[in-house]
Amino acid sequence: MSRVLIVGAGLTGSLCACLLRREMQNKVQIVVWDKARGSGGRMSTTRPPDPSSHSADLGAQYITATPAYSQSHHSVYSELLSAGLLQPLASLVEGLNHRDGNQDYVTPLGMCSIVKHFLSESGADLFLERHVTGLYRRGASWEVQRKAGDSEMFDAVVMTMPVPQILQLHGDVGPLLSVQQKQQLDGVVYSSRFAVALFFSPDVVFSFPWSARYVPDNRCIRYIKHNADSSRLGPSLVVHTSVSFGAEHLERDTQDVQPIILQELHTLLPALPQPISIKCHKWRYSQVLTAVPGCPGQMTVLERPLLVCAGDAFVHSNFDGCVESALSTLRVLKASLGLEGIQLRPEVSLLSLTSGLYTDQQSTQVIS
Repeated sequence: MSRVLIVGAGLTGSLCACLLRREMQNKVQIVVWDKARGSGGRMSTTRPPDPSSHSADLGAQYITATPAYSQSHHSVYSELLSAGLLQPLASLVEGLNHRDGNQDYVTPLGMCSIVKHFLSESGADLFLERHVTGLYRRGASWEVQRKAGDSEMFDAVVMTMPVPQILQLHGDVGPLLSVQQKQQLDGVVYSSRFAVALFFSPDVVFSFPWSARYVPDNRCIRYIKHNADSSRLGPSLVVHTSVSFGAEHLERDTQDVQPIILQELHTLLPALPQPISIKCHKWRYSQVLTAVPGCPGQMTVLERPLLVCAGDAFVHSNFDGCVESALSTLRVLKASLGLEGIQLRPEVSLLSLTSGLYTDQQSTQVIS
C-alpha cells in the first residue's frame, strides 16, 4: 500500500484527499498534515473564546455558482445542500455585483464545514500542528521532516501550502527544481489583508438592513459582514481590510494594526456595541494575483518518488481553481502510483465549482 502525504488541510488538500480515496479506495494510505491548530486554511472558521457568541469566517465568505457550473455539477451542489453545508444566500449583500443567472450560497455551519466534509469523506489520517520544515529524497521515498525535529517516510508528497512556504523548505526541493520551475514559482504574487472578528453577547441585536456590505473608497476597510441566527448565540461581525491597507501594514504585528481597523470601523458604524472578545488575523497570502503561467493546476517537481506542488497558485484564486488543482494532482498521483488505468467516474471528473473566496469583486468572483 502506497503512503501519500498531503501537506495542507485547506480546500485543495482536503479535496485532493477526498478524490484520491473515492478513486483508489484502500489502495493507498492518505495522510494530511497542517501546521495550524485547525483545518480549513483560508476557509477556516473561528470559534469565539466565549461559547455564547456566534462563530466567524475570517477568510472565505460565500460561494457563487455560474449557470454552467450549476447545471454540470448539480449532483455536487445537491450533496452539499442535502448535508446542510450550503444554502442559498437570501439576505442583502450591499454593493455585491451580482450577475444574472449566478447563484450565491452561504455555509450555515461555517466555511470550514466544506473542508471538513471532504476530509471526512477521504478517511485520511489528519494531523494538525505538523509544521513541515524539509523534504529529503531517500531512494524511492521521501523523508519529511517537521518542526518538532522528527520525520516520517512517504511514497508520494503533495504540497498545497503557499508558494513562498514551499521555497523556504530545507532539503532537496530547491535543488530539484529546474531553472524554469524556479522562475515560475518566484513569479507568483499574492495580495495580503487583515481580517478582524468581533464577538458579542447574546443580548446584542443588530439592526443593519444588510447581512454584509462592501465599503467603497475606504482606505482601510473593504468588507463588513455580521453573523446571527436563532440559536440564542450572540452575533459576530467580520471586517476585511483593503489590499492596499494590507500591503502598507503587512510587516506590523496584528496587535498594532487592530486598533487602526477598529477605529475606522467605529467611524463607519458609530453605534456598534462593545464586543466581549476580538480576534485579528493577518492573511499574508490572501489572493493569488499572479499565478504560474499557463495555469497547469500543479507542478511536478519529481516523478519518482512523486513530489507535487498544488493549490490556487497553479490555477487561479477561487474555489474553482482549487478544485481544478485537486483534479490535476489526482491524475498525476494515479500515474505515479501505477493506477493510471483506473478511469475517473463522471461525477468526479466533472467535480468543479466556482466560488467567491473573500471579499474583493473581480469579474464574477469574490476574492480577497
